[in-house]
Amino acid sequence: MIDFYNTWLPYIYLYVGGGIFFLAGMILIRRTKAIDMRLKRDRFWWKALIFGYFYFAVIHAFLIIAALYL
Repeated sequence: MIDFYNTWLPYIYLYVGGGIFFLAGMILIRRTKAIDMRLKRDRFWWKALIFGYFYFAVIHAFLIIAALYL
């Protein structure tokens, strides 16, 4: 069995460490008014970015679990 340090620690580093930068970028986008939430197009892309982040995190976790236990 592969240990925690070779499986889940890189995952945590990728999605928590990278998530901090992602969150900072999203906050920067809102504060600089680079996005207009009144526009449907901008709301779509805002949601697409957030969904995409969590989608890849879940898929990545599922694949790690599948590799370890299946």
